[in-house]
Amino acid sequence: MYAQQQPILILSKNTQRDSGRKVQLENIKAGIYIADLIRTCLGPQAMMKMLMDPMGGIVMTNDGNAILREITVNHPAAKSIIEIARTQDEEVGDGTTSVIVLAGEMLSVAEQFIKQQIHPTVIIRAYREALEDMVRILQDEVSIELDRNDNKKLQEVVKSCVGTKFVGRWADLAVRIALDAVQTVTLTENGRTEIDIKKYAKVEKIPGGSIDDSCVLRGIMLNKDVTHPKMRRYIEKPRIVLLDCPLEYKKGESQTNVEIVGDQDFTKLLQIEEEQVARLCADIIAVKPDIVFTEKGVSDLAQHFLLKAGITAIRRLRKTDNNRLARACGATIVNRTEELTEKDVGTGAGLFEIKKMGDEYFCFVTECTDPKACTILLRGASKDVLNETERNLQDALHVARNLMLEPKLLAGGGAVEMAVSQALTNKQIQGPYRAVAQALEIIPRTLAQNCGANTIRTLTALRAKHASHSDGPCTWGIDGESGQLVDMKEKNIWEPLSVKLQVYKTAVETAILLLRIDDIVSGSKKNSNDGTGPSPAAAAAGKGE
Repeated sequence: MYAQQQPILILSKNTQRDSGRKVQLENIKAGIYIADLIRTCLGPQAMMKMLMDPMGGIVMTNDGNAILREITVNHPAAKSIIEIARTQDEEVGDGTTSVIVLAGEMLSVAEQFIKQQIHPTVIIRAYREALEDMVRILQDEVSIELDRNDNKKLQEVVKSCVGTKFVGRWADLAVRIALDAVQTVTLTENGRTEIDIKKYAKVEKIPGGSIDDSCVLRGIMLNKDVTHPKMRRYIEKPRIVLLDCPLEYKKGESQTNVEIVGDQDFTKLLQIEEEQVARLCADIIAVKPDIVFTEKGVSDLAQHFLLKAGITAIRRLRKTDNNRLARACGATIVNRTEELTEKDVGTGAGLFEIKKMGDEYFCFVTECTDPKACTILLRGASKDVLNETERNLQDALHVARNLMLEPKLLAGGGAVEMAVSQALTNKQIQGPYRAVAQALEIIPRTLAQNCGANTIRTLTALRAKHASHSDGPCTWGIDGESGQLVDMKEKNIWEPLSVKLQVYKTAVETAILLLRIDDIVSGSKKNSNDGTGPSPAAAAAGKGE
């Protein structure tokens, strides 16, 4: 009876409100749309997207996260779907395309139940139960242990991650670089393993040369030259001092007034400045270093004193570079020159040299005895090639890191999705639970689609393979190159468990989150009707109503 009455307007005039089933179906559509957008970016035969930003810059990539970061969307549900690609990238660094495709499919299979008037909480309950089962199946039934020291196996896993990307042609090189870098920055102390790629494995991109020239340096490389042309540019077994303070006269903080009476006063003033700089340099010279790196400036006078003592100075380092240098050569960053002692000097580096690459000078501190930080030097034909190579390499680095932290493997090529789907189907629970099992098949289906295979025939054959398999986990999947069914164990295509776990958790949780929304209230700011603010009509037009 009440439903027939005229609704009372409580919200302001400019507010637009959608509620109920309409919102849920719209959110599902938004999820499917985003998934469709990057579905072609999955697998070895992935297509690339070319994106142009408003400034005219161009990005060419098939990295799901990079694509979604560049596009602008208005729909709130689409925004939250894009957010999950970022989460996936930050957490495990790979699987960004898979997670979006899977989340879109999870929403897609829920659509039929929403239309059948089934309450969203019933669907959500089934999804939650399915997720718990999926996680259990992944950890206990289909994953296999990996020996951290088995380098050959590690290379195979990282290779299957890189193989689907632009760098696939140089897969062996990329794998070697990724494993080298991760093993270099691995730090184990008091039973805790820390692998911080972001801080201690820096990628330096230099246009020119070929991708084959890329390598991992056992040390650090900086885009810097010496401060004075006469300073040494090649030093073997250097003693290195790292500073966080300027080597110049300290100026007054605010306005400083100095009263000069006679001509000798000005000379005295300059002399005091000179003495202070000399004192700073004397503190440094006392520990007999060969090179001084500082994050701040070095005055001409300080350069003169250091040059006389045969010390090379390099100034204005980034804080992050300084931290990496400290880890690589064993020095301690000192804040005041008076505090310098012998144990602060880094002696872990074997060679310091300045080289010219392209048209810039680079400083190399290499041949370190036990570097816990490194620089990855990337060469390539153009800026676009370098950027895409770097994005791919980051994924490979993360995969290598995940394997070191949690050495468990799953079969790739959609095999694990089929195995989990089969296990869920065997539980004989109907409704949304069964739909989750169907949704998982989207990964092998997309792989087959992207290489132009007959999707229905291939999937039916794969389903039959998994259904008839009895002993142990079935590792049959789709070869992303040809679209044929192959045993992933023989093909050596593996994925880390941590990436898959994160994909499933994120995709299902996001689907649950979006299905739980039954109201979207969007309104513009309250307008002042004194003629200063925009009229309600203008505000509505601005909102695209």
